[in-house]
Amino acid sequence: MTRITLINGDGIGPEISDAVVKIIEAAGLKIDWDVQTAGEAVIDTEGVPLPERVLNSIRKNKVALKAPVTTPIGKGFRSVNVQLRKSLDLYANLRPCKNLPNIKTKFDNVDIVVVRENTEDLYAGIERQVDKNTAESIKLITRDASERICKFAFDYAVKNNRNEVCVVTKANIMKLSDGLFLDSYRKISEHYPQIKKREILVDNLCMQLVQNPSQFDVLVLPNLYGDIVSDLCAGLIGGLGVAQGANIGLDYAVFEPVHGSAPDIKGLNIANPTALLLSAIEMLKYIGENSYAKRIEKALYTTLAKGICTPDLGGNASTDEFSLAIIREL
Repeated sequence: MTRITLINGDGIGPEISDAVVKIIEAAGLKIDWDVQTAGEAVIDTEGVPLPERVLNSIRKNKVALKAPVTTPIGKGFRSVNVQLRKSLDLYANLRPCKNLPNIKTKFDNVDIVVVRENTEDLYAGIERQVDKNTAESIKLITRDASERICKFAFDYAVKNNRNEVCVVTKANIMKLSDGLFLDSYRKISEHYPQIKKREILVDNLCMQLVQNPSQFDVLVLPNLYGDIVSDLCAGLIGGLGVAQGANIGLDYAVFEPVHGSAPDIKGLNIANPTALLLSAIEMLKYIGENSYAKRIEKALYTTLAKGICTPDLGGNASTDEFSLAIIREL
């Protein structure tokens, strides 16, 4: 039996993680969940929002499913997500964005995968106060990190039968840093003759995404652009409530929804588990359980096509009712 770390989060985290676990069980897949708590709820008892036991669990099990976790504001703690990425070297942020049935959006036929470098760029946090009126941030781009994220994007394209990998930069202005990222893409792309190549500037990409998003397939971007563009793409398919995500490294992978812990609706039984369920489906593909992933995805799509959804998507189903509807389809 596969053992997977389950970080059930806080806020709505326990509600939606419980729903997803029940759906996976209903599909017939047996998983030994190593349940770990993190976030605000453990600060009082353990002193930090991400105890070392959580990291050790992921190191042991290699794969984790993570519900949203609250990062305390004004208490000096680092973001749990950032700490996970740095501690486990989860260098690739994967954000598939695809239209779901019966969810009204501005565009149809959106099926974009955003691959974001996760460890450097301006997000490395190398800053200094030059004087009282001037602050400086260093944009760090290395060839090793750039080449490995581009290789990840091309490998994902091959494995998932995608046609094109488009690199996104501002290399016309930042000729050295973004130029290095672009050069790394060109070098790696030579090893994938079966995949179409494309280069685009990030400002042009944003304009074209809100005009004709279906033209894009796989995007690979440095950290800052990737963060912004991935949320833009989430907006194309209905918002963060349906946006899945994954942070993947050479040794470990953490699958999680993009949205927050929504403490204002905690315990009301109206939270939408779709984004976490989509993240779990991607996790099942990652561990080779493709048949279960396809069955659960089909059940989700059928449920949504019938108009059964939670209030945030315009429906009136509770978390439990929505989950049970998916289970009935299974």
